[in-house]
Amino acid sequence: MIHARVSRLDEEALRAWPLPMPCGDGDKEERGQALIIAGSQQMPGTAILAAIGALRAGAGKVTIATNERMAPFVAAAVPEARVIGLRENAAGGFGAATARTLAQAATKQDATLIGPGMVDESSVHDFVRAMLPRLQGSKVVLDAYAMGIVNMTSFPFTERAHRNVVDDGADGTDASPFLLTPHAGEMAHLSGADKASVTDDPMTTAADAAARWKAVVALKGAITHIAAADGRMWRHEGGSMGLGVSGSGDALAGIIVGLAARGATLEQAAAWGVLMHARAGARLESRFGPLGYRAAEIVDEIPALMHGLRADR
Repeated sequence: MIHARVSRLDEEALRAWPLPMPCGDGDKEERGQALIIAGSQQMPGTAILAAIGALRAGAGKVTIATNERMAPFVAAAVPEARVIGLRENAAGGFGAATARTLAQAATKQDATLIGPGMVDESSVHDFVRAMLPRLQGSKVVLDAYAMGIVNMTSFPFTERAHRNVVDDGADGTDASPFLLTPHAGEMAHLSGADKASVTDDPMTTAADAAARWKAVVALKGAITHIAAADGRMWRHEGGSMGLGVSGSGDALAGIIVGLAARGATLEQAAAWGVLMHARAGARLESRFGPLGYRAAEIVDEIPALMHGLRADR
């Protein structure tokens, strides 16, 4: 049954699934707001890559919440964004109390990314648990340590809050308000399975996880499987080996949250994000060779790719 519902993810599929487009005279508010909670003193670049990815994907406004000591440098790197400094704990992470700092900003977001570059796994879990109830109405992308919340009894944080952030998909199905973006090792950690079983049958692994967590799951790899909680699946094959570089996943997560802020459901944002990320790698490979390009260069390819995949092209 699972295999019968898998759709191939290619250019033709995306042209048949067009992204929401703002009106010609629309302003930045119409293109949506994205909140990126990411980074640490050791890894401030993750917040930068994700934020630029969101902007390149077309989000109208981006807010970055990151380590307070790194916030001025992040603001200088992404002058288009509002930047909020968060106080870290002794281990370098953000705890539950830090979520109060974002109470006002959180209520205004169409899509939110939590996790890239954040450190101290236990405090990240506490932060996410405190943060999720503040994000009612926002589509939420969980990455890195933030994904661990799925193994806590508070996920989804309440059924009422869960219903408040579910939108109807374009085909009338319910769209999950949560997206997780694990690679095989992270999926093994989250699911309790061994990594070999994940890599041996990633399709079933992704489908089972999506159903169990009531979330969209993008299980990343040379072949990426995207699974929705209702059983729909998409499969993407291909991508440059050069995409396996530090920051590549942060760029992808930012692209996805930017598309979601514009109005795409999380499964659509994941599908478009995964394919454009792969095609950006192919473009860079044609110029630089199979290795040696940077994650920062991936996001710069996105606007032209997105334009080229429009149905009216």
